[in-house]
Amino acid sequence: MITVQNITKKFSGFTAVNNVSLNIKKGSITGLVGPNGAGKTTLFNVIAGIYRPTNGTVKLDGVDITGLPPHELFHKGLLRTFQIAHEFGSMSVRENLMMVPGAQSGEKLLDVWLNPKKIVLEEEVLKNKADDVIQFLEISHLADELAGNLSGGQKKLLELGRTMMVDAKIVFLDEVGAGVNRTLLNTIGDAIIRLNKERGYTFCVIEHDMDFIDRLCDPVIVMAEGGVLAQGTIKEIKSNEQVIEAYLGTGLKNKAKT
Repeated sequence: MITVQNITKKFSGFTAVNNVSLNIKKGSITGLVGPNGAGKTTLFNVIAGIYRPTNGTVKLDGVDITGLPPHELFHKGLLRTFQIAHEFGSMSVRENLMMVPGAQSGEKLLDVWLNPKKIVLEEEVLKNKADDVIQFLEISHLADELAGNLSGGQKKLLELGRTMMVDAKIVFLDEVGAGVNRTLLNTIGDAIIRLNKERGYTFCVIEHDMDFIDRLCDPVIVMAEGGVLAQGTIKEIKSNEQVIEAYLGTGLKNKAKT
């Protein structure tokens, strides 16, 4: 689904991503791991249109999308979440979800004046869809809670829910487990797996929690110093000497042997 070819991104002479090529297969949950500063988030930002690459191309379903802005990629079904959740804190969980779809009639002043019934009907459809998402994520008890009052893990669930309000083809999740307790992280993992298996979502996940990666991801791509160091199954990654030395540490090497 995603083909990254020879992507390089430089900032004032500093090379954050260096000649990276990789593929993300349709229907997969691909893990992207590596130490801090490896270039993972920068690569996400290039793919998602936040940064234009210095060199290289990005293709979605074989179509060149290099440098397209995020709002255009959104309409093509490419979405991403962030390490720090972005929510409308003074709006409810349901209202946050209803805000996601673009080109709503209520955004047009003429429709507000001349066709208010159309807006009411459209909002009812959006409300029903938001409630379906809330039920899927098992957060019905939070539907009317202000998003600003949610815990870090609940906000990550809300971000995942936003991707369900449109026809997402591929979702890039940036450190979905950061600051999330184990119980909620398991809930988020369950939702990702269900979206993948039941609704055909393709995911690419940046994460430092290797147990989470182990549970969800195949394949796993390892980045270090701006480049791709290794890729394969989690078992292959855990036993790769270069990866162990660069990132995972001897403790995981011993664990992989047991």
